[in-house]
Amino acid sequence: MGKVKVTAFTISLDGYGAGPNQTLEKPMGEGAESLHTWMRTTKMFHQMMGKDGGSEGLDNDIANASMEHCGAWIMGRNMFGPIRGPWPDNEWKGWWGPEPPYHCPVFVLTNHPKEALEMKGGTTFYFIT
Repeated sequence: MGKVKVTAFTISLDGYGAGPNQTLEKPMGEGAESLHTWMRTTKMFHQMMGKDGGSEGLDNDIANASMEHCGAWIMGRNMFGPIRGPWPDNEWKGWWGPEPPYHCPVFVLTNHPKEALEMKGGTTFYFIT
């Protein structure tokens, strides 16, 4: 039987993973940068974003481990994008560009139906209502 692995998720002590008022310019909302600083400085995160550099060490090891051995991902609609209400069109394809870092099926929990979105690198987003 498979196992569930909760990973790649930073939360505050009071249970938040993003700040309020998410927008395209501030995808994690207001003030969320400080919550995720530990990961954003790692070599793994830099590579995931197509950049050079980044720190190595324990934080990088944990960030790498969070992306390993995942057969599927589950995310909320806000993590996929800032769109509210019915999907206006198929233009938005996530924060990650044409090749998201998941490389496996991703199930996006939403109240609004949307066709599956196949991306480069083996990632397919399935929108579950």
